[in-house]
Amino acid sequence: MNEAIVIPVSFFAFIFAILYVFWTTRNKERMAMIERGTDPQSFKMRWKGTNFLSLKFGLLFVGVAIGVLVGNILDMNTSLEEGTCYVSMIFLFGGLGLIAGYLIQSKKEDKE
Repeated sequence: MNEAIVIPVSFFAFIFAILYVFWTTRNKERMAMIERGTDPQSFKMRWKGTNFLSLKFGLLFVGVAIGVLVGNILDMNTSLEEGTCYVSMIFLFGGLGLIAGYLIQSKKEDKE
């Protein structure tokens, strides 16, 4: 078997397995709730933070972009290894973007 194809196939098989287990478990839970006579409206998943999802992704991607830029600057101006510069700055600024999203979300929820 070609070694270059093993990783992508394994990745998609793993994702499929996770989704399959999630959906079958959710279906079993719903069937058990129907047997007990629970209200069908309780099946709706209510995610409190979905209205801030775009904000979180936007700030995450902005943080990753800033991390790439700062990693490039560190790579050019210091003796650190290339991988260390990029990976550390991407995680640092991506995390800062997520923290900023959390702070913005909590301030808006406190106002409501």
